[in-house]
Amino acid sequence: MQEKIIILDFGSQTTQLIARRLRELDTFCEILPYNKFPVGDPSVIGVILAGSPYSVYDPEAFKVDLGLFLGHIPVLGICYGAQFISHTLGGRVEPADSREYGRANLTTIDQQCPLFHGFEPNSQVWMSHGDTITALPDGFHVVASTANVHFAAYQADDKPVYGVQFHPEVAHSLQGTQLLKNFVVDICGGHQDWSPKNFVEATVQELREQIGQDRVILGLSGGVDSSVAAVLLNRAIGRQLTCIFVDHGMLRKNEFQNVMHDYECLGLNVIGVDASDKFFADLDGVTEPERKRKIIGRDFIEVFDAEARKITDARWLAQGTIYPDRIESLNITGKVIKSHHNVGGLPEEMNLRLCEPLKWLFKDEVRRVGRQLGMPEYLITRHPFPGPGLAVRILGAITREKVRILQEADDIFIQGLRDQGLYDQVWQAGAILLSEVRSVGVMGDERTYENPIALRAVTSSDAMTADWARLSYDFLARVSNDIINKVRGVNRVCYDISSKPPATIEWE
Repeated sequence: MQEKIIILDFGSQTTQLIARRLRELDTFCEILPYNKFPVGDPSVIGVILAGSPYSVYDPEAFKVDLGLFLGHIPVLGICYGAQFISHTLGGRVEPADSREYGRANLTTIDQQCPLFHGFEPNSQVWMSHGDTITALPDGFHVVASTANVHFAAYQADDKPVYGVQFHPEVAHSLQGTQLLKNFVVDICGGHQDWSPKNFVEATVQELREQIGQDRVILGLSGGVDSSVAAVLLNRAIGRQLTCIFVDHGMLRKNEFQNVMHDYECLGLNVIGVDASDKFFADLDGVTEPERKRKIIGRDFIEVFDAEARKITDARWLAQGTIYPDRIESLNITGKVIKSHHNVGGLPEEMNLRLCEPLKWLFKDEVRRVGRQLGMPEYLITRHPFPGPGLAVRILGAITREKVRILQEADDIFIQGLRDQGLYDQVWQAGAILLSEVRSVGVMGDERTYENPIALRAVTSSDAMTADWARLSYDFLARVSNDIINKVRGVNRVCYDISSKPPATIEWE
């Protein structure tokens, strides 16, 4: 039985970050809505109450019955979680005289408190709150303070209940990982046994038991998640797995052939389908971005469904769904707000059961599992690529000629990043064709009137926010010259220096 920490979500933007930090400590954890604590689950060794955008006094504030776990297993409240515990048990929480946001230092630390073992004097933490605890409940005492916040951290006198008003999960809390480790290992008794090796071994065994002798189909995209899912399933059930890779004609240059070759080298049973004629025909004259996406999604489903129906004895549909997909598909009331299925909208009459072997993993964990499975590094570190492909990187109507132009420009940019050792330093990169814009240029003694290309490269950890990559002027100059000189139809290259937010990573 896999031991785990439960993180109760009260709506904070950093809840996922808490989970990521625990996973980095080789500790399995699960994020659940604040009102979904799994009572009676013997695998739960501790619970963390995360932050919230609300004040504990707000009428709409989310509340949990502390009696479900307080006194039964160790508890850590973070920010709102700490204030909620204090307020519920009889303490006092009030608006702070001066709101504390940003860096602060712990001026006093109770070194006897197990939560702070190994902490240095004046350890830097990160605050982000407008309310503050002004009195603790009976049976609790303060264990850390800052210059402005007396009750920066507290603990119960006679049970393992702790609260901190700072955020140990953010990088600016310099010993935040140490605090989380103290809670998980020293207080909860965690064994730090959540590793890629253990995950692969356990999941392979579970898949064999779950699937038995049934056939499974999986829709491949060429991306990291679906590729790792396919290799993991292949290790578990071998030729019982059939993968389907659909080419809609808007992949990167030579990507369909290269990816098919990679999959064959990995020993996967893959059906490659060139459906580009259908996609180009259905996209003819379409310029509105959302219509493009819907047409491509619909056509993909039709093509995938047609191929899948040929495998008459298939009983399972496998997908590369990862944990953030599932978290983001539920709000904290437990209501579905968007579908997380990678192959969303498949006809119900296919009557296939769903298999999601990566459903507990974050993206960095997926890559670690891929390495454990022996996959080539260039497959594991591939940048994210939009499902509709280059269709949403061409502003305007889609034609084969426009796709050709963009493929050539994109290939020069991406290969340049690889050649200069920059590819792994950025989260995502690509070229955008401004096909509805023409600019004047001069080549030789002739005037040109052709399309601009915009280059986009961003740094990020999870794509929720992103900043433009500070690529050198010399590198950008070389790439720009190569594109203009080698790609017919382009006479101008720009570099996108917009962050997300307010811009998005993709232009459409």
